[in-house]
Amino acid sequence: MKQGNSLTLKFMSGAGFVFLYAPIIAMIVYSFNDSKLVTVWGGWSLKWYAELFRNEQIMSAAWVSLKIAFISATLASVLGTLAGFVLSRMRKFVGKAMLTGWVTAPLVMPEVITGLSLLLLFVSLENMFGWPAGRGVMTIVIAHTTFCLAYVAVVVQSRLASLDETLEEAAMDLGAKPTSLFFLITLPLIAPAIISGWLLSFTLSLDDLVIASFVSGPGNSTLPMVIFSKVRLGVTPEVNALATLMIVAVSIAVIAAIVILHRQSRYNDVNK
Repeated sequence: MKQGNSLTLKFMSGAGFVFLYAPIIAMIVYSFNDSKLVTVWGGWSLKWYAELFRNEQIMSAAWVSLKIAFISATLASVLGTLAGFVLSRMRKFVGKAMLTGWVTAPLVMPEVITGLSLLLLFVSLENMFGWPAGRGVMTIVIAHTTFCLAYVAVVVQSRLASLDETLEEAAMDLGAKPTSLFFLITLPLIAPAIISGWLLSFTLSLDDLVIASFVSGPGNSTLPMVIFSKVRLGVTPEVNALATLMIVAVSIAVIAAIVILHRQSRYNDVNK
């Protein structure tokens, strides 16, 4: 009976992996297709990768997306860390419940509502104060920082909740000032959470389509917006090539992270 259950679980796991990764493998294979038709195999070729790098629209959109994702993730990490620290360490203060609601609202708010509300906000500010002058990279950065901040705050707050406060109390007993305590004790301890929040924010910003569609302007299209516009007219081999390169980049980053963690674990085991 146990053997039968084990075989069933293995079959279901295998079927799940096939369901998830078979389309990705097919897309990678067809990125080397020589034919212009993505559904018709015309032989192996690398010409669509060359066409991809000659496509100024995609390259420009990729650069804009990377720039926005980096800036948004950095701002969200700083603001989210401060928000998570306040919500975790400051036990009681007036408006804490309201602040908690404001910080976590983007987690449950539909992206369409968030994008529309930010668009109305930017239009109102421009009419009253003349800033921001139109929609562009700045408005996308503000919008992405707004919803990425919530994810960083939740991650950092969770890390602070599980942190041993006796370390901070011991530093305070030894005469550490609040500023020194934060930068020398607390910040190194929550650094992994901040890095995780930054990576999560970078991924969310790079992948966002809905919010960016509301707050972007002419000439500032992000990569997901360009890909979506091309897919609406039919998938081209260039899109397959671009997706393959992104998968390779993510795979390399994941493998590098696993190797670094494995080496760090071995180093810690040796030093014990």
